[in-house]
Amino acid sequence: MKKHLSSKELILVASMLFGMFFGAGNLIFPVSMGQLAGSSLWAASAGFLITGVGLPLLGVAALGISRKEGLLELSSQVGKSYGIFFTCILYLTIGPFFAIPRCASMSFTVGIEGSIPSGIRAAALAGFSLIFFALVLFWSLRPGEILTWVGKILNPLFLCFLGILVIRALISPMGSIGAVSPSGSYAANAFAQGFLEGYNTMDALAGLAFGIIVVRTIRGLGVKDPSSVAGSTVKAGVFSSLLMAAIYLLTAIVGAQSRGMLETAENGGIALAEIATHYFGAAGTVILAVTVTIACLKTAVGLITSCGETFTQMFPKGPSYRVWATGFCILSFLIANLGLNAIIGYSLPVLLFLYPLTITLILLTLTSGIWGGHRSVYRWVTGFTAAAGLLDFLNALPEGPSALLHLHEILPPVTGLLPFFDAGFGWICPALLGLLIGLWRSRAS
Repeated sequence: MKKHLSSKELILVASMLFGMFFGAGNLIFPVSMGQLAGSSLWAASAGFLITGVGLPLLGVAALGISRKEGLLELSSQVGKSYGIFFTCILYLTIGPFFAIPRCASMSFTVGIEGSIPSGIRAAALAGFSLIFFALVLFWSLRPGEILTWVGKILNPLFLCFLGILVIRALISPMGSIGAVSPSGSYAANAFAQGFLEGYNTMDALAGLAFGIIVVRTIRGLGVKDPSSVAGSTVKAGVFSSLLMAAIYLLTAIVGAQSRGMLETAENGGIALAEIATHYFGAAGTVILAVTVTIACLKTAVGLITSCGETFTQMFPKGPSYRVWATGFCILSFLIANLGLNAIIGYSLPVLLFLYPLTITLILLTLTSGIWGGHRSVYRWVTGFTAAAGLLDFLNALPEGPSALLHLHEILPPVTGLLPFFDAGFGWICPALLGLLIGLWRSRAS
């Protein structure tokens, strides 16, 4: 039995993890943040890196260190029913409801849509997404080969194409970061807005999902000792996180510098397309299309694999892995054709609900040795956090549902009682209150 992974094996596992993490949102949101943050880029980046890099790393570490067999066991520390609920909603969010369809629609929007007449874009999106998910299904039905496909093939290709674009932009910047005034929420509190912007990557959620894939891959390479598996998992997470942080910073810088010649784009996808066209002309469209498509393909493969394996484990008497993977691909295909704006618009409220629950679960798991890991602490913290997260969910609903429910009249009197709610951190005080009550109850029992 091996004690440790070799350096080559560790790099391959880290590359696989990075490849699954780094997808559509990881490309577009830092660029958009850079354009909006301008001279406040460094404060915004600090917040973004906490949620976009730090939390995913802690999620992977939590699964490795706790020695739990996946998110279901990890979240069941709150309670069995909650574990099933949280696991299902998290995997559906990073899976067929939002993240996987976004991979296809983002690839199309950024790489192809601009060159297609508006009258046939809907049909073109349908055709593109059909081919996209056919490829995803092909690789997803071979989960044992994910290390080869993602770590050895797709990820190096992605880094090559992205490197061409970023290096060219950094060598010949369009303008100075310091000359660009921050706009929108970045003008008031760049750090807090960057922190919330990191939610959109969904990587903290994905960290809990991908962690078990890393653990199983390490075991498959011959490392069986739980302590050694945990150590190798953390090392792979650190390596992939450092690479993500570097790319985030570089793409954010490119986005901020682009304001010297370009107007603020509607979203990061459009910004990337404009930047690529500026530097490479028509060839830039091809480079960007290849870069984004490869990034999204590899992430979608990782997500389908994680979702399929998890639902097979949760419902052992239900459909097989092949059926789950095929069904998730079909559902993702249908939702992808709703369009990128619709997917992003409806994902934000869900993320504002899920992220506080994810953050508290990760932190409680990592610190359980300090306070004894009592279930009452998990339950009280989670209950209070969920209540606050529900308010964030309702407050972030699109205008249509919000007006229908008269939320603009109902919510302000309630949310006004929560410190930091307007900044997106209304859940912190309730979580701390739940922690105090949980600790008191655990000592009283």
